[in-house]
Amino acid sequence: MKNCLAVWRSGATLTIGTLLITTLGCSQPLSTREKSTLAGGGLGAAGGAIIGAMVGAPAAGAAIGGGLGAGAGALTGDQVQSRDQEITSQERELAEQQAEIQRQRRELERERQRGE
Repeated sequence: MKNCLAVWRSGATLTIGTLLITTLGCSQPLSTREKSTLAGGGLGAAGGAIIGAMVGAPAAGAAIGGGLGAGAGALTGDQVQSRDQEITSQERELAEQQAEIQRQRRELERERQRGE
């Protein structure tokens, strides 16, 4: 049991270290998809290590859990990022339409003043 705990701790330390280096080593801010992939991978690795420790293979559990978690995180992050991009596009289009409405109102007002 003591050996399993040591292996689990070293696996968790390796996973956390890898996530920190990956996150802090980026020159640009991470996208939503990348953040979700990292979070899913970390949670999956931690969960997999715990489950793997119960059956005597924490490293294998961490590797499997990390891979599955990263995949699930990437899919979720991709959906969220796509939705965010769509919302941003719609907001930009709405702002352009509002600006056009204001321009047309000003033009109508000028035409009314000319006609008076």
